[in-house]
Amino acid sequence: MARKAKLRITSTGKKKASGANKNQRSAGKPDVELGKRIRLRRVEQHISQTELGDKLGVSFQQVQKYEKGVNRVGAARLQQIATALDVPITFFYSGDGKAREVESLLFIDSSFSLRLLRAYSKMKDQAVQRQFVSLIESIVANE
Repeated sequence: MARKAKLRITSTGKKKASGANKNQRSAGKPDVELGKRIRLRRVEQHISQTELGDKLGVSFQQVQKYEKGVNRVGAARLQQIATALDVPITFFYSGDGKAREVESLLFIDSSFSLRLLRAYSKMKDQAVQRQFVSLIESIVANE
């Protein structure tokens, strides 16, 4: 015997079935991953959310929503983003051969990680670079 869905009234006064599936059109995990890749490339290019929004004809708040995965990015908009960020559209998807490289760069989600990479890239002496990496690895090993 099939169960009847229980109805509850939302704050807007509309009836909604409790336990109903999430709207299939709403953003999900793939949208969050896509947003991370958009943010990664935007930060790499030293472009602000406002500048990207201006290039796309949307507000910086909309860019924030794309980057957080709150709003889905349509195919046409993704093409615009790829053009504005000077990457092929495949940059935003796994399985293009660059997936590992992109995944490894997604940790740049914090300003501390970005500062660390910038400091490392400014080092000219390879011996200093090796010592730096050894220092970081020993700190991590002791945690």
